[in-house]
Amino acid sequence: MRQTILARRYAKAIFSLGKEHDKIDSYSETLSAIADLYKSGPVRDALTNPLYPLDARQKVMAKIAQIAKADPIMTAFLNLLLEKKRADILPDIAQEMQVMVDNAQNISHGTVISAIELDDSLRKKIQVTLEKITGNKVILETQVDPSIIGGIIAKVGDLVLDGSIKTQLNGLKESIKGRE
Repeated sequence: MRQTILARRYAKAIFSLGKEHDKIDSYSETLSAIADLYKSGPVRDALTNPLYPLDARQKVMAKIAQIAKADPIMTAFLNLLLEKKRADILPDIAQEMQVMVDNAQNISHGTVISAIELDDSLRKKIQVTLEKITGNKVILETQVDPSIIGGIIAKVGDLVLDGSIKTQLNGLKESIKGRE
């Protein structure tokens, strides 16, 4: 919980700087790329192991920033994370930053669960419908779950639309039980 709060604070700071310099997308992409690198054991160890002196960790971070084509502000931000011993929350910061970028651009992420694989045209129709309902651009992830029997379950943020046959059968079952 504490890491999430810290990550949100740092993400908010770099988001504000990105907004100020019109580089929100660039900063988000750079953070995401560096967070992906960070997930590999050797990189994480090189950045967070206290046995390595700070200047050695800063050299590693400088090389990573150079590879990611980070501008001086992003490089300074990454060095600040090292100085404050917060490099371990880099993936969380990248995730929080992406949430902020999505909110700023009115983008929602959703999931559609179906009993069978959806074809592209049906997937697009569902996406357009969800965009009308939410008023946001929706990026959909699809999942197949044969246990729902048929229909779909769509989830976007707090919105859940359950049109699965399984749910309808359970409702019918409860209705019949209630009459007994």
